[in-house]
Amino acid sequence: MKKSAHFLAAACLCVLSLPAVAQDETPEAGTVLATVGTQEITLGHAIAMRAALPEQFRDVPDETLFPAIVEQLIEQELLNQFHADDLSLRERVTLENENRNFVANSALMAAAEAAVTDDTIQQAYDAFAAQFDEGEPQTEYNAAHILVETEEEIQSIVADLDGGADFADLAAEHSIDGSSAEGGDLGWFSEGMMIEPFEEAVMALEPGQISDPVETRFGWHVIHLKDTRTASVPELDEVREDLTNEIQREAARALLSRLRDDAEIDNRSDSVDPEHLGRTELLDE
Repeated sequence: MKKSAHFLAAACLCVLSLPAVAQDETPEAGTVLATVGTQEITLGHAIAMRAALPEQFRDVPDETLFPAIVEQLIEQELLNQFHADDLSLRERVTLENENRNFVANSALMAAAEAAVTDDTIQQAYDAFAAQFDEGEPQTEYNAAHILVETEEEIQSIVADLDGGADFADLAAEHSIDGSSAEGGDLGWFSEGMMIEPFEEAVMALEPGQISDPVETRFGWHVIHLKDTRTASVPELDEVREDLTNEIQREAARALLSRLRDDAEIDNRSDSVDPEHLGRTELLDE
């Protein structure tokens, strides 16, 4: 991308005169902007290059970019035709890997996007809800905490609490994490979401109680357990993103599994010592 940006910057400074292109009333991606020999350069090529430009070009007017992009595409094609047959082995295999990776990613993205529909999301949610209901009831905890760096500080805060100070006020004044803005409130969470010493302290409390000082790798805490409840099935919108990601992962796995089943694959890598993987000199002709 840096090379492309440098190339385009030079083109913006010295745009060559180009043959006039017919002003189509409804140009399409296949509209030919220029030819280099028999190779066509289309509006689609220009649009794709425009979309891939780095941030510093995003605000350049299209009237300025358009001729510069076309000129860059022409010069790239000239160089491509001149040098394509003279690539080194290192360059050829690198290009093959990049092309393979690009096409592979496109295939996975297409499969993943096609798999996500309203119906598949609803089916996934129904299965998730059924599995949730079949599991053991899970307790959720609503707690707040005050976090400080030293044991001396936490003991001072405990003394203030024993003297009747308001927990939320102390959290807002002393707590060193982001929850201080909310009076130390951590919202609702379930088992496994907090680090072990903190979680153990929470689970040992009854609603309304405040813990003894607890040390974790973040510092020293006192914890106020506000309430508990039995977890219910989350609403669809709360888990939609997770369900979508799982549907897409499964679609990608299914595609690769089907392609493997249909293909003739002869993996001979076992006959080559893995130590050869670091022999980059083999790429030097």
